[in-house]
Amino acid sequence: MSDRSSEKRVGRSHGIRLGLRSLRALLATIALSGLVAACGAAPALTVFSLSAPEQRIDAARSLPGLLLIAEPSTIQILNSERIVVRSSDGSLSYLPGAQWADQLPALVQSRMVATFENTSRIGAVSRPGDRVSPDFQINTEIRRFEIDTTRGEAVVEFSLRATRESDGRIARARVFRASAPVGAVTGPGAVRALDEALSQALIEIVGWAGS
Repeated sequence: MSDRSSEKRVGRSHGIRLGLRSLRALLATIALSGLVAACGAAPALTVFSLSAPEQRIDAARSLPGLLLIAEPSTIQILNSERIVVRSSDGSLSYLPGAQWADQLPALVQSRMVATFENTSRIGAVSRPGDRVSPDFQINTEIRRFEIDTTRGEAVVEFSLRATRESDGRIARARVFRASAPVGAVTGPGAVRALDEALSQALIEIVGWAGS
């Protein structure tokens, strides 16, 4: 009995040693995989923002009361921090090495609010969550916000609806489209062209809302 017990203890000890060696080998493999993945990781993205037109915009008349600027809606590929590029075959992809400072809808909303604030004939603007009672709500759909490589230009396209808060009816609606030439499709070049096209569209939007 004593010899059998000793053999069992030796067997268990050997099994434990084998298990420990297997565990160490597994951990080493995992660590090596992590190191390889880190070495092959993509470089950091350069962050860019958009600007609002700096000049004061003279609308035809005072805007009708308090405007609430809702965050725009859009398709999934544009609802991100990446810059979209349209190729000659119509496919959409993200520009390598560059990203926006925020999700695109939030960034466009912020610049739209700033542009309305810059007009010289405005009552007031707000955003959802400001705990105010607006007279009109501006709902925007971002249809395009991209670099079109076939045309060599930046293209922005928005569909806007001004809805009366009192009865929920659409007071006015319009589609705005603007473009600007782009040279090399790089981060700075793409952002510069998209910023120019956005400024054109925002100036038209403020004029339309105040007419």
